[in-house]
Amino acid sequence: MELKINNQIKHFTPENLTVQALLDLEIPTKQNGIAVAINNTVIPKINWNNHTLNQTDDILIISATQGG
Repeated sequence: MELKINNQIKHFTPENLTVQALLDLEIPTKQNGIAVAINNTVIPKINWNNHTLNQTDDILIISATQGG
């Protein structure tokens, strides 16, 4: 499966990845304070385990930061 994540093309072997499975692969230790958008639509955290990714999805992962 080919996915575009934060403007980088990445390839994954499992064809039935969920948002949560993708995050477990990409950022296994830092999943608090992030937001995920797929094809310009924000996916609520409550749906991460159920939302299955599709070939060529455009995914944006944003981390909250502190500062002023």
